[in-house]
Amino acid sequence: MLTDEASVMYRVEPGVKIDLTTQDPSDKRLWENGSKSVHAELMLEKLDELKALQNLLFAEGKQKVLIVVQAMDAGGKDGCAKNVFSSMDPQGVHVKAFKSPHEEELAHDFLWRVHKAVPAKGMIAVFNRSHYEDIIAVRVKKLFPEKVWMNRYRHIVDFEKMLTDEGTKIVKIFLNISKEEQRERLQARLDDPAKLWKFDPGDLADRARWDEFMVAYSDLISKTSYDHAPWHVVPSDRKWYRNLVVAQIVINALKGLKMEFPEVKWNPKDMHVK
Repeated sequence: MLTDEASVMYRVEPGVKIDLTTQDPSDKRLWENGSKSVHAELMLEKLDELKALQNLLFAEGKQKVLIVVQAMDAGGKDGCAKNVFSSMDPQGVHVKAFKSPHEEELAHDFLWRVHKAVPAKGMIAVFNRSHYEDIIAVRVKKLFPEKVWMNRYRHIVDFEKMLTDEGTKIVKIFLNISKEEQRERLQARLDDPAKLWKFDPGDLADRARWDEFMVAYSDLISKTSYDHAPWHVVPSDRKWYRNLVVAQIVINALKGLKMEFPEVKWNPKDMHVK
C-alpha cells in the first residue's frame, strides 16, 4: 500500500550504513503516474488528513511530536514548512529555524537552545535545521577539533532517547537533492530580485565542499537512525514529490500514536444550547 511504503521505503534502518551518493534525489516511484493536477489533488487530501490528525493530537493533549528537517542549502526546508506544515492549526504547531548560535547560546552547551524548543504535550515542533548542525557544520568547516563533534553523536542519541522516553515521537527527515538541482535553485535566487534576500554568499563556499558534506551527512544519518528516532532520506529534486512523501511520513507517524479524543465526564444528550 503506497501510504505505508512512503515510511518504509525511505527509512534508514538502525545499523545500516548509508551512502547518500547512491540515493536517487529524482526518484518518484511512489507516485510516478498521474498528472500535475492529480498530484495537487492528492496533496490537498493529505493536508486535510494532517490537519485532522493534528487536531486529535492537540485534543488528546498527552503526546508530542518533533519533526527534524535537514538538507543542504536550497534543499527545500522552507518549502516543506510552507507547503506541508503551514496547513496545520498554528495553535498546535511551531516551526523553529536554527541559525548560527549567538553569544548567549555559545555560552551554554550545544543542546541548551534545542531543549527549549522541543514540543509540549499535544504539540508539534518542526525544526528547520537542528542540533545536527552542531555536528555537520562543525565537522565540515572544522570549527572545533574532531573529538568535539565525535562526542556529539552520543550526546544527541542520548538526548533523543530521553525525549522519546518522556513521550515525544521523533521523525527525522533529510531532504536529498542533487548538486545540479542545488545549482539551479541557487541561481534562481540570484536571478529573481524578490528572492535575493534568500541568497547567502556563504552558500557558495558550502557548495564547494559538497563532497565533504555528503560524507558527513552519510555518516551522521548512519550513526543516529534508531527505532525511537529514525531518519528518512526523501528524494527532493521534485518539489511536489518531496511534499507528498514528507506529508505521508508525518501522517504515518501520527497514526502510529493511536490517539483518542478525551472522554467527557458528562452526557452530551443532557446539554442543550438555547
